[in-house]
Order: sequence, then structure tokens, then C-alpha cells
Amino acid sequence: MTDLIQLASQPAVWAALATLVVMEVVLGIDNLIFISILTNKLPAEQQTRARRIGIGLALILRLGLLGTVAFIVHLTEPVFSVLGQSFSWRDLILIGGGLFLLWKATKEIHHTVDPEPAAEGVTGGTIGFGAAIGQILLLDLVFSIDSIITAVGMTEHVPVMMVAVVVAVVVMLVAAEPLSAFIARNPTVVMLALGFLIMIGMTLIAEGFGAHVPKGYIYTAMAFSAGVEGLNMLARRRRRTNRDGAPVPGGPARRA
Repeated sequence: MTDLIQLASQPAVWAALATLVVMEVVLGIDNLIFISILTNKLPAEQQTRARRIGIGLALILRLGLLGTVAFIVHLTEPVFSVLGQSFSWRDLILIGGGLFLLWKATKEIHHTVDPEPAAEGVTGGTIGFGAAIGQILLLDLVFSIDSIITAVGMTEHVPVMMVAVVVAVVVMLVAAEPLSAFIARNPTVVMLALGFLIMIGMTLIAEGFGAHVPKGYIYTAMAFSAGVEGLNMLARRRRRTNRDGAPVPGGPARRA
């Protein structure tokens, strides 16, 4: 308790906490998009429970990994080399997670673009509850290891990391329902989110092979794409309003 009081009295610790919270929330966007897309494939009565379980597992994994910080740090040490390129366990985990994201996003794009299975009555785009939780758990593990290793590089105080993780997961829990509902209401957003997952998967693979990709570039591209899609949604809404009989901007009002 004395150590915690001493930490709380240091301005540098509060600055590190604020930075970590922002970083964890930003890194959690990737995880949240995947959870939202995956749980939307479940029956309506199971979706909320699956999101809460998925985000809860993310919290448990990250807090558990923080309890083994000394072991997690060693995951960055090289274990073997191929053609002069060294690979650590973290690299292998990132490559595996990236490949899984590429496979999953490509499969979901196929189900979205090709309507034949649905027309034939085959539920090709749906998954079981257990399969959804298993896939969420797999990506939770990948994103958790990456975020914890990043956090270790920013501060040495485990309590600060734990507070940042808890705050970030609470934000994810609050944002999960609105994000999932928004994606479900806007089919074009699903395709955009799947494109994000492909980009994130490629980034994980690149980092696994030792190529550092600044996260700022990735999230700037995502924000720009989301902004363009937002303008498209606004334009579609205005066209629908005009077709339903609302006055056209700059033109005469229609008579009833």
C-alpha cells in the first residue's frame, strides 16, 4: 500500500498512466472490430453475451500476462534464424495472428460478396457460439501479448499497467454494443471493417518479420477511410430522403 501511495504522488507516473491508457484504447480498436464482426454472425440472442465474454477474456489474459512480465519480456529474444533473419516467440505469435486475420477477413469478404450460400439455404456465413469464443480468444492472446510488451517498454510499474489495461477494457466494453449495432445497420461498413482487419493482419506479419510499421500511419489511414465512408453514408441518406418526398435542397417543395 505504501508503494502505491508513493507511485500516486509522482507526476511522472500519472503521465505514464495517461499515455498507457490512450495506447491501450487505440490498440484495443483492432480487437474490438474483430469481436464486433465475429459476434454479429451469431444469433441475436447470443451476440451480447459473446461480446462480453470476449472482452472479459481479453481483460483476464492481459492481467494474467502482466503477472508474468518477466516471462513476457523474454518472448522478444531470438529463438532461431532463417537466412539471417532472427525470429522470437513474439514474432511467431504475431505472424500466426496476422495469417489468421488474413484468412478470417478474406473468408468473411467471400461470404459478403457471394450470396449463393444464403440463397441455397446454407448458413455459410454463420458460426457456432463456441467457435466464435475460440476465435476471439485466439486474437485476444495475440493482441494482449503485443500490447503488454509495448506497455513494458513505456513503464516499469506493473500497477500502472494494470490500471491502464482495466480502463481500456472498460472502454471496449462500453463501445462494443454501439459499434456492433452500427456495423450491423450499415453493410458497407462491414466491408470497410474487413479491409481494416486485412491491413492489421499484414501489419502483424510485417512486424513479425522485423519490419517496424508506425501505428500512426495505420490508424490515420483507417480514420481517413472511415471519414470517406461517413460522407458516403450521409450522401445515401440524403438521396433516400429525397426519394421519399422530402424537399430537394435548393429546389421547390413537393406537394402532398
